[in-house]
Amino acid sequence: MTRSARPAVPQFTPPPANALPEGPFGEAVLRGQDIFLHTAKFASQYVGNSLNCASCHMDVGRQGNASPMWAAYVLYPAYRAKNGHVNTLAERLQGCFQFSMNGKMPPADSQTIVDLESYMYWMAKGAPTGVKLVGQGFPALDKPAQEPTHVRGGQVFEQHCALCHGAQGQGQHDATGKMVFPALWGDDSFNWGAGMHSISTAAAFIHANMPLSQGETLTVQEAWDVAYFMNAHERPQDPRHAGDLQATIKAHHGGKNDLYGQKVNGVVLGANSTPAGGRLTGHNPGVAQP
Repeated sequence: MTRSARPAVPQFTPPPANALPEGPFGEAVLRGQDIFLHTAKFASQYVGNSLNCASCHMDVGRQGNASPMWAAYVLYPAYRAKNGHVNTLAERLQGCFQFSMNGKMPPADSQTIVDLESYMYWMAKGAPTGVKLVGQGFPALDKPAQEPTHVRGGQVFEQHCALCHGAQGQGQHDATGKMVFPALWGDDSFNWGAGMHSISTAAAFIHANMPLSQGETLTVQEAWDVAYFMNAHERPQDPRHAGDLQATIKAHHGGKNDLYGQKVNGVVLGANSTPAGGRLTGHNPGVAQP
């Protein structure tokens, strides 16, 4: 192999969804799948909004280029700059509950974490470990030709997103309060600590997967613009915030693709956010609980 040659990125196909294992392990896998699909129902004590794991990890965590679980499982333990140390898979899952679910961390040895790890392990069975697989995460997205703007992003949102996610980004719920389409901002969405608050992350996800079942139909510019628009709205506070906005920015924010602490349309984002934790702290995000 020459110095410039690179090994091919491995391809992997998870087992069929109808091939769940039997016995006690299979029961744990099934519970993990249930948590993934109906997080607020089966892990309610840790969830502060009405999102599900499958809101971002699509097709119950199976879909390539939508941060699939079979590709994530083989990459942990791993160092994460977000918290400055090597994270176990359990800690990575805990962070999803704290930030994306605007809730609180399940104990690492809890049934919830064990069941989710079991589900991920089953999907990744036979995959090589310690390597990035085809379909891992979201595909890298080119920089836009123009800096993203709120105006253009609003136009993309109205044309391609509002029908499902609501004109005010509030999402849609059925008559029982179950989430059908997730809230993209506001008190029932992910908080300012979630990875999706980064414009670059949101743009990559949107371009690959949105509108639903029509991924890669938006242009690169449209994906960046609508990601900017989505993240230029208020959402629950970063749970690492201890009362000092500037200190939180210095410790955890401030990147080019991060609007936390910036003034948009006269509002300093994060300055007056609803406290993190949602319904777990007594704040009702505005939907019926399951």
